[in-house]
Amino acid sequence: MTPAAHPSQHAPELRAAARHLGRRRFLTVTGAAAALAFAVNLPAAGTAAAAELDARRITDDPFTLGVASGDPLPGSVLLWTRLAPQPYQPDGGLPAQRVTVHWELAHDANFRRIVRRGTAPAHPEFSHTVHVEVPHLPADRVFFYRFRAGTWLSPTGRTRTAPLPGTRPTALTLGAVSCQAYADGYYTAYRHLAEEDVDVVFHLGDYLYEYAVNATGNDRKYTDRTLPSHYNRETVTLEDYRLRYALFKSDPDLMAAHAAHPFVVTWDDHETENNYADDTPEDGGSSEEFLLRRASAYRAYWENQPLRRPQLPTGSDMRLYRRLHWGRLAQFDVLDTRQYRSDQAYGDGWQYPGPESEDPARTLTGATQERWLIDGWHASRALWNVVPQQVTFSRRYNTTATPSKVSMDSWDGYPASRERVLAGAEAAGVENLMVLTGDVHVHYAFDIKRDFDDPGSRTVGTEIVTTSITSGRDGADRPGNWATYLAANPHMKFYNGRRGYVTVTLGRQAARADFKTVPYVTRPGAPVTTAASFITEAGTPGLKPA
Repeated sequence: MTPAAHPSQHAPELRAAARHLGRRRFLTVTGAAAALAFAVNLPAAGTAAAAELDARRITDDPFTLGVASGDPLPGSVLLWTRLAPQPYQPDGGLPAQRVTVHWELAHDANFRRIVRRGTAPAHPEFSHTVHVEVPHLPADRVFFYRFRAGTWLSPTGRTRTAPLPGTRPTALTLGAVSCQAYADGYYTAYRHLAEEDVDVVFHLGDYLYEYAVNATGNDRKYTDRTLPSHYNRETVTLEDYRLRYALFKSDPDLMAAHAAHPFVVTWDDHETENNYADDTPEDGGSSEEFLLRRASAYRAYWENQPLRRPQLPTGSDMRLYRRLHWGRLAQFDVLDTRQYRSDQAYGDGWQYPGPESEDPARTLTGATQERWLIDGWHASRALWNVVPQQVTFSRRYNTTATPSKVSMDSWDGYPASRERVLAGAEAAGVENLMVLTGDVHVHYAFDIKRDFDDPGSRTVGTEIVTTSITSGRDGADRPGNWATYLAANPHMKFYNGRRGYVTVTLGRQAARADFKTVPYVTRPGAPVTTAASFITEAGTPGLKPA
């Protein structure tokens, strides 16, 4: 099927603001922010809210997209759901009226020991999503939660609080996932992850893909359903992105993983558009037009993820980088390497490094986020300093020749930025640095070298790269470039091209990474296998087979 033509239909108020202010921050100015609020019907303080819908009038199950929780804090959990009786319709099957949703938090899955209960509004302006921040909870505890709208009860979710700041937990197990192109296959890996005993899951980007999905779900090859034609086009407008989240989040395996574990999410590029950089779109077109699209994408991202109030976007800006702690065992500095970066050098892709890519002024994180990261390391009291982020941090040559090309979209395309980060970690005395990465649709395990130009350079940390959930379809254990990559990059300790996820257990003496794979995703039901396991000892960076 040929994707449908889809002219951009951004609101005229947004266009007027963009023309007037021009550059990236146009939507953060008061008048322009008000224009955005009007254009997308943001509930405004001091104004009359939408009329209320009697939830008893909802005749179909509104919890078709499941439940989720996120960003566990020592005394607080964040709970999420979205009401959508007809998730593939633009309005979700509900009128433009707010709905009162009841929620409960309990010590047990049967809800006999209720800890807290309350209500929250599901605003039509937020696509009937609900974000509930529950404060004043005991630290380091598991809880169960659910929602009710009218006579309808949601699935039960499981979440937890983090340990208190000064405590010394003995262990933490996390899951790392990325890149879930719906059209490339089934989310079988999520079903297995839902059954894992992990404390928290880090989603490292590409939760959504902007590309068209045809009536049979492309490589899913549906025979029991037909997807609406509005999915068979690229996402551009707010309605497009909201509908696409509904499609992805309706997958039962993804819903199971969200219900089983709290998620900490960060985006990469496809949540908006492939390989964009700050206000520069992939095709180098109009920044004004792209920022309108970016504002819509960021708004839909916040609506559909278990994120707290500080992450609520203002126009085309959203503060997604943030810091979480697990007592004194681990500090997590969650990065955003997409919103603030310099444009890719040499037209993007795999290129030879040179003066343009090596310009010291170039940045992947932006100066403010870079200072925040390094200052956070100076203040850290954690044994493990973990950096969940998007694109490959370690050097990655694609041939054994000298010189060799590198990816301009990864940290290799921003070597001065990487050097400042490594120097900052060194100055802060970070001994146990671990970088978690997604993006590339393969498993990698790297030793992070202090100087990648010197193979004998000191190892200063480890990088764990998780493969995709589906993106790239079935893949292979040893892709065609497997031997070349391992020979060209001696600090690369593992490479596997199947789909799957990683679990990492952080302990007081060592960390263990288990690389999980499934043999296929283009049909459902694949088993899961541990393809490899590695250990890195606390105080002695470097990966060893477990």
